[in-house]
Amino acid sequence: MDAPPESEREVLTWELFGSATRDLAAAIHGDGFRPDVVVAIARGGLTVAGALAYALDVKNCGAMNVEFYQGVDERLDVPVVLPPLLDLVEVEGLDVLVADDVADTGHTLKLVREVLAQHVKEARTAVLYRKPRSVVDPTYVWRETDRWINFPWSTLPPVSGTAEAP
Repeated sequence: MDAPPESEREVLTWELFGSATRDLAAAIHGDGFRPDVVVAIARGGLTVAGALAYALDVKNCGAMNVEFYQGVDERLDVPVVLPPLLDLVEVEGLDVLVADDVADTGHTLKLVREVLAQHVKEARTAVLYRKPRSVVDPTYVWRETDRWINFPWSTLPPVSGTAEAP
């Protein structure tokens, strides 16, 4: 399946990303949650987690690598955690904020939350976007949409790919 035309997409610019993550951080802070560590769901959540960690003044960051999407609307049957693995002993008993770019189906966020819940004091989730079909309701959401999302970090093809970058 091809991505929809530009007119049917949600477009997140780098400038809007800055505002979005600041809004999310303000909501988290206003809620009284003070995470000890921010865990990104790699790759889409890496930029989100970094921005939230800075905005919330959280020095400890980690990542969980999860593969689910293989292309436009192409997914594995279930998400799979990939190495390198987050050292769960290091987050034992901590308050953790899990960050991702989008809760699309929600299965990736659900998997990460379930893995962490066995080890941490509390795990809350923050995403830029939540889609209506998500099986998970993230704790903090910047926007809801059912549209295809153009993220500034993944809209252009890789510079090492065969497609030419503009």
